[in-house]
Order: sequence, then structure tokens, then C-alpha cells
Amino acid sequence: MNEQVEIPVTYLRPGRGLAALNLRDLWIYRELVFFMIWRDVKVRYKQTLLGATWAILQPVATMIVFNIFFGELGKIPSDGIPYPLFNFTALLPWQLFSKALNDAARSLVQNRHMITKVYFPRMVLPIASVLSGLVDFGIAFVILIGMMIFYKTPFTWAILTIPLLLVLALTFALGIGLWFASLNVLYRDVAYVMPFISQFWMFISPVIYPSSMVPEQFRFLYYLNPMTGVIEGFRWAMLGTQTSFPASMLISSIGVTIVVLVSGLFYFRRMERLFADMV
Repeated sequence: MNEQVEIPVTYLRPGRGLAALNLRDLWIYRELVFFMIWRDVKVRYKQTLLGATWAILQPVATMIVFNIFFGELGKIPSDGIPYPLFNFTALLPWQLFSKALNDAARSLVQNRHMITKVYFPRMVLPIASVLSGLVDFGIAFVILIGMMIFYKTPFTWAILTIPLLLVLALTFALGIGLWFASLNVLYRDVAYVMPFISQFWMFISPVIYPSSMVPEQFRFLYYLNPMTGVIEGFRWAMLGTQTSFPASMLISSIGVTIVVLVSGLFYFRRMERLFADMV
């Protein structure tokens, strides 16, 4: 008499919560992240006449223009700090954020040949795009140190908080970049909107003016922009523009950044299965 053998049944269900993000793959493919960063840096300066000097010329030229029109002609207050130094200190974290945001938004479309041919966590591309800007920042940061010495600005222990502020800026750029990278696959005109968004965002961030100029009744909304806390924190760490740590700004910045990053991660993962067909 034949006995019936029960065959085990395995149910495959999509992960829920944080498990759905499958962040373990990013650790497994961490070497690919480093390779992509190195590739981006090499491509950026390949066959250029000035090479890495461009990382210095861009913020310095912007600082000169802003100093003429907003410092000399506009007489924008600078919290008692020489305006070139006041402005250049803000331009460094801002340009790091702006470059990271724009590069992350274009990362999937620019690497469509990889997406359609081989498997790897697609999140590697925006992450590598965000982190590659640290090279330019490091080069320009040396110029900031030189300017502080020239203007006889003392260094304090607060400079040790700079890495934490950079992590906050890059994390926020990654969160926004994940949203725009996914949308850019579906709607290519997102790439044309990004320069306008970056420019508009700069004027609602305290790059050319101190946040103290914002009317009191609007400061709550103003602090919801994470770059407000990053830039003012950067000025506090380098120049001591505030007598105390800008805690309220940074608490708001951290809260908004967490919301944007988590939502960006889930949206990116949800759209990831469409990338190979749409890109």
C-alpha cells in the first residue's frame, strides 16, 4: 500500500519593514561602492587642463562674485566675520550637498548600461555619486584653512564636529537623491529641473546671508530645511559665529533628514524592479 508523502511547501513573500530594504546587499557589494567612487573621480578630471584645480576654482569664483554683489554692494551682514570668509565657509558644505544631490539624481540614467546587463544593488549608484564629492570638498577645505589663517581666525575644539555635519549633509542629499533618481528613470525631464531646484534651494539656505536675518515668525519653517542647520553648524564650528551650539537648528535638520532618508529608501526599493525596463 502506497503511503502518501507530504511535500513541504515554501511560501515566498516580500519582506516587510526594514527587512524589505535588504541593506545587507550594500555591505556585500561595498567594494563596488569604492570602485564607483574612484571611477567617478577619475572621469571627472580625465583629460582636463587644470585637473583637481577645478575643485578650488568653482567655490573661489563663486565667493568672489558673491562678495562683490552681496558683500560690497548689498552690505549683507556677516555676524562680524569678513564676508569672503563668512561666505566661503557656507559654500563648501552647500556645494558638497548640491553636487551630491544632482549626481545622485542622474546616477541611474547615466549608468543604464550597467543596470540592464548585470545584477547589483541599484542603490550603489546614488550612494557612490553622493560620496564622490568628498574629494572636491577635501581640496577646497584646505583653502578655507588658509583663509582662516589669513584673517587670523582662531581654531577651536568645535572643528571636531565637522565630520558629523558632513554626514548629515550627505545623508540628506542621499535621501532626496533616492527620490529624484527613481523619478528621473520614469520622467527624464527631472534632470532638467534639478539645476533650478539647486539654485532655488541655495537662496532659501543661509549661504549668502545669516539665518538671523530671517524674521522670527518664519524661523520654524526655515529650520525645517536641513541645510540651514548644516551651514550654520559649519560656521559655528569653523568661525564661532554663534555663542552656543545651534542645537535647535540641528535637531530639526536631523529629524527631517531621517524622515527623508527612510522614505527615500522605501520608495527606491519599491521602484527598483522597474528600473531595468524603464531606464
